[in-house]
Amino acid sequence: MPIFMDVHTGMAGVTDEALAAAHQADLDIQGEEGVDFQKAWADPVTGHVFCLSEAPDADAVRRIHERAGHPADEVHEITVTA
Repeated sequence: MPIFMDVHTGMAGVTDEALAAAHQADLDIQGEEGVDFQKAWADPVTGHVFCLSEAPDADAVRRIHERAGHPADEVHEITVTA
């Protein structure tokens, strides 16, 4: 299954608790689109949040994030790793 990294911006000051709650909101509904959100990272200073997932396609990732209340600004398929 394809791997995706998505980026959220505008989340300056995000806390551990807020990141965990947002990630859980994704996990609660991810199966409806065949997505598997694996990890999320945040930089509260810049307000960037990054999420790693496996999904059928980028649109499935976008739909889950939108439904969970935090749309992604970018979704990138990862095709080369080291």
